[in-house]
Amino acid sequence: MEGGESLLIGAVDIGGTKIAVGVVDEAGKVLARLECPTYANRGPLDALDRIEALLRQGVKQAGGILSGIGIGCTGPVLPETGTIGRAEFLTGWEGCNLVDELGKRFRVSAAIENDADAAALGEWAWGVGQNTHQFILVTVGTGIGVGMVLNGQLYRGVEGAHPEIGHHVIDISGPGCYCGAKGCWESLASGPAMERWAQDNHPCGTWFSASQLCMEAERGQPLALTAVQRTAGYLGVGLANLVTLFTPEVIALGGGLMQSHHLFWTKIVDSVRSSCALVPYEKVKILPSALGNRTGLIGAARVWYEKNRV
Repeated sequence: MEGGESLLIGAVDIGGTKIAVGVVDEAGKVLARLECPTYANRGPLDALDRIEALLRQGVKQAGGILSGIGIGCTGPVLPETGTIGRAEFLTGWEGCNLVDELGKRFRVSAAIENDADAAALGEWAWGVGQNTHQFILVTVGTGIGVGMVLNGQLYRGVEGAHPEIGHHVIDISGPGCYCGAKGCWESLASGPAMERWAQDNHPCGTWFSASQLCMEAERGQPLALTAVQRTAGYLGVGLANLVTLFTPEVIALGGGLMQSHHLFWTKIVDSVRSSCALVPYEKVKILPSALGNRTGLIGAARVWYEKNRV
């Protein structure tokens, strides 16, 4: 930048229920953050209008001029073309080119990745994954998302596909999932999975949110403790699989459920120790993510950095 000015990157994090928009500098610091409901049923153009308004407001708050825009979006996306695939939570958005649309509106370059891949890039560059060659981020919340940075590159499948590691099968006798499998990781170890099990096993069928269950577990409530430990067990199995398959330097755990990571940690570590004897599991660090609720925006910004190799 001329005159020593810092790069300012517009960051857009699109989820099924919420869109976060902000401005991030070249050190990964969030300078402005705003959000709105996704309202996916209104279609992508309505969302783009709201994203544009929020981003212009964020740029005004941060002060300066945008150098580019990075986007992290739920569901399948096509990074090379900038378009959205058939996303489970964005019905009717398939084929929308967010990169072209936002690039034209702000007259800057834009780039997009699946939100799990974007988050992994952010945590690798500016979080606990710094200076690693093999890094995996697992986010555990309403679903389970996994992004991998191997030898400094985001791992992609055939034709740039994002591998859905959150849907690898843990227990073939488990519940069905929209992915088509029974007993996949997300169906057993996500926040909603823990909530469903607790409701099914509560004597009155009472529903508790995942955060409420974690709070009750802290207090020693028996059903909540069992729900948390059951979920931790399934989390541990999935993480042990990742250790055996990839043996990375670091696996970071983030997402809403991992705000209470201490409740799950012992079970997770025990699973890895007991299941990964054929690889040097003791060399794999399993750590809480460092970026917290900023991961989505910081990851989106890093998408643009990686595309432009700043």
